[in-house]
Amino acid sequence: MKLRQAFDISRGEVVAFVGAGGKTSLLVGLGYELAEEGWRILATTSTTLREDQISLFPRAMPYDADARSISDALNDDRFVLLYDEIRNGRVYGPDLGWTPQLLDSVDSDALLVEADEADGMPFKAPLPSQPRIPTETSLVVPVASLAALGKPLDDESVYNPQSMVERYGFVENSPIKSPWLAQVLRDEELGLKDVPPKARVIAFLNRTPERGYLRGRARLIARLSLQNARIQAVALGSVRALEPVHEMQRSVGAIVLAVDDGRSSGSPRMFDAIDGGKTVVGQVSELLMRSRIDHIRVVAATHARDVRAALKPLGLKIVRCRAGQSRKLSHNGAGGVDRENREDARRFELPDVRGEQLAALKAGLKDLPEHVAAALVVPGDQSRLGPKVIYQMLSAYARGTSELLIPRYGRRHDFPILISRRLWSEVVSMPRNGNLSDLFRSYPDSLGFVDLEREQDLPDKSDKPAHRQRRTRARQKDQSG
Repeated sequence: MKLRQAFDISRGEVVAFVGAGGKTSLLVGLGYELAEEGWRILATTSTTLREDQISLFPRAMPYDADARSISDALNDDRFVLLYDEIRNGRVYGPDLGWTPQLLDSVDSDALLVEADEADGMPFKAPLPSQPRIPTETSLVVPVASLAALGKPLDDESVYNPQSMVERYGFVENSPIKSPWLAQVLRDEELGLKDVPPKARVIAFLNRTPERGYLRGRARLIARLSLQNARIQAVALGSVRALEPVHEMQRSVGAIVLAVDDGRSSGSPRMFDAIDGGKTVVGQVSELLMRSRIDHIRVVAATHARDVRAALKPLGLKIVRCRAGQSRKLSHNGAGGVDRENREDARRFELPDVRGEQLAALKAGLKDLPEHVAAALVVPGDQSRLGPKVIYQMLSAYARGTSELLIPRYGRRHDFPILISRRLWSEVVSMPRNGNLSDLFRSYPDSLGFVDLEREQDLPDKSDKPAHRQRRTRARQKDQSG
C-alpha cells in the first residue's frame, strides 16, 4: 500500500511528522509519491534537518523567496523544500507563525512538515519545547521504529528516556518492550503532545517486516495504541520499501445479531446448549472477545431477557432494538427487493440481512463508539464460526482491500461480514423492509471477498432459516403423531 492511500491524503492538507525512527524518510517518500501523481508539494521543518538531507529533495530554496518564484519551482520540480538558513551543518526551518502566510500566498497542493527532533534514534519522548506542530495541521503522523525493541532504555538508544522513566516507571537500561512503544505513542503528554484538537492522527510503525514474529509485535503495539481514540489508525510498514505500508490497523467493533430471523418458530437456535453448558450465542460472543475485539455489542429484541441471562458471565453490553414492525416485515419474503435482485441474491448466496436482523444491525452501528472504523457482523446462532475466519477477515481489512468484506468458499458466501464506517450511514438509512444484499450490489467497487480454505468454515446449510423451519415442522408433526 502506498503512503497516500494509507494516510488518506487530500489536497490542502498540512501533514506534520513527529516522533522518531523514520520521520524524514517518511516525509520524503510521501512527497515523491504525491509529486509523481502531479501534485505540487511544499516541505519544511519547524525544527532542523541535517545539511546532507537537502539532497533528498528535488529543489530547496529560502522560505522568504517571493511567492511567484516558489510557485515556478513547484511547476518545475513538483516537490520543494523551504528553509530559513543553513548553519553549522544544520538546516533551520522558518518560524511557525509563517505557516498561514505560506498557505495563503503559494498555490501548493499540500504542505509536509518535519515537526520534531530525535537525533536519528528509533524511539523518543519529547522535551518540553517539542514537538513544534503548526496549528493549521490537519494530519499528525507519530512515528516509532521497531528497531528500538530489545535495545536498552538509555541515552544512546532512546531520545529523552528520562521522561519515560519518570512517567511510567520504566526501568532504565532495561530492554525496551512492545507495550512501552504503545504507551508512549498513545500518551497525550508524550507521543500525542501538542497535537491540534481537530487534526487527524495516524501513527506509523517503521521497520515492520512483511512476515514473522516482529509483524505480530507490531500488531500488538498497534492494538494497544488504538486504545486512545485520538489515534485513528496505525500503519505498519517499512518506509524504504516499494510498497511502504503492509497493513493498516484500525479499531474494529463487532455486532452480534441476537435476534430472530422471523422465519422459524420455537426457541431460536442461539439458545441451544453446546459443550460446557454454553449457549451458541455465548460461544459466538466469547470467541469475539478472545479475538481481542474491544468493542462488542450484542443486539437483542424479542428474547432480550434470555440473551442477557446467557451472556451475564461475559459482561458484554446488550443493546435493545425494537422488533415490532420490523419483525412482521421480515415475513414478507424479499422484503421489498425486486424479483431480479432476489434471483441475483439467490444465485450468489449473498448474506441475507433484513427485517429484525436489519433493525438490530442499525441499532448496533449506532451504539458503537465514534472512533471505531469498521464493524464485524455475526449472527448469534453461527455455531460453526471459528477464530481462523475472524482472523482472515480482520487481516483482509487491515490490508485495505475493501470496505465491505464477505467470506466465501467457491460460490457460497455467508457471515460474518465486515462493514467499514464509511458505509454505516447507508445501512442506517435503509428502509425497514430493505435487504442488506442491495447495499452489496450498490457498491461493487467496495465489495471484497475473503477466500476460505474449507467449506466447513461457513455456516452449515442445515443451520439456514429455511432448513431450521423444515426441521421444526417435522418435529411438530412427530409430536402430534
